[in-house]
Amino acid sequence: MKITRTLASCHTPDGALLVLQEHDGQHYLKIGGVQLMSTTASASEQTMAELACSDMPAAKPRILIGGLGFGFTLRRVLELCPADAIIDVAELLQEIIDWNREHLQAVNGLLLDDPRVEIHRRDVHELLDGKQRYHAILLDVDNSPDPLVQKGNARLYNRGGLQRVKAALQPQGRVVYWSANRDKHFAEALGRVFKQVESVGAKAYPQAKKFTHTLFVADRE
Repeated sequence: MKITRTLASCHTPDGALLVLQEHDGQHYLKIGGVQLMSTTASASEQTMAELACSDMPAAKPRILIGGLGFGFTLRRVLELCPADAIIDVAELLQEIIDWNREHLQAVNGLLLDDPRVEIHRRDVHELLDGKQRYHAILLDVDNSPDPLVQKGNARLYNRGGLQRVKAALQPQGRVVYWSANRDKHFAEALGRVFKQVESVGAKAYPQAKKFTHTLFVADRE
């Protein structure tokens, strides 16, 4: 029988226990015993990147990724973007950055050293200050618009947060929110701020028969 190994753990700013585990060559991230992500189910993160980068400028696009996770979104963005792209990655927890370098090098950890990438150990909300405009913003900082990882993430999903995201986008820019759940009210809230909004079902892994996740896609005029 193959055992589950706990590789590392820490507490979030709200005090919840965050645990990185490995079982049979796969990695899992759990918070309070609830699985947040795994290396066995990364298709929706890659779909997120494809939606965000579907209309990138041919030269010098600037992208903001909120939430590093296991780096699958970052990997797909790098695959889709030109050599002169600038990709800012905001990750609140230093431990997540460290675990990618120390325990997840064989997954996507080495991508943190790609010359196009700058890692910011900050809350992504702080980078949405309007000082920098992005062609695409990808937000995968929590489990859904109903925060699980950190209560403070709720400010990204309220009207003020949506306005803040909009102000940080270039004209015709796009934001994509990852969610484990459908949320009709959040889609409606997006529609009151953005020109065009779509809720896209996403599979956890390519062979899945059902769309278990939702990607909220919003375009600025």
